Amino acid sequence: MANSSNPPVFDDGKDADALRTIGEVSSALGIKQHVLRYWEQQFPMLKPLKRSGGRRYYRAEDISLIQTIDQLVNTQGYTLKGAKKALQQGDVEKPAPPVVAASAPRSSVDGSSVDGASEEILPQLRAIRNKLAAVLES
Repeated sequence: MANSSNPPVFDDGKDADALRTIGEVSSALGIKQHVLRYWEQQFPMLKPLKRSGGRRYYRAEDISLIQTIDQLVNTQGYTLKGAKKALQQGDVEKPAPPVVAASAPRSSVDGSSVDGASEEILPQLRAIRNKLAAVLES
């Protein structure tokens, strides 16, 4: 399960308030899609938008609520009934809203146009690549 104290990071180029599919939410939070659908049945306050064909679209506040439910059930040991009661009474602290990863400059194969963080890691990655290539060649 995802660490609920940290907001999920969506590296999809969408705005922080953009609607996200059940697959995107599932991947970002590490919660299986069938669990998300079950929680919708158990927690009446969790109501993603549904479009044609029954596709679910989660808003930022839905994602925050899912994180809270995940934290209560999987970290703090609440039952689903207890978590529902705690949410209805407002006894829980809501996690931070989702974070959208900034679009990092893409680096080319030769390493040009690399940002600062990549400049530190790139030599290490090249060394690993070279070691792997040497092992594969032998």
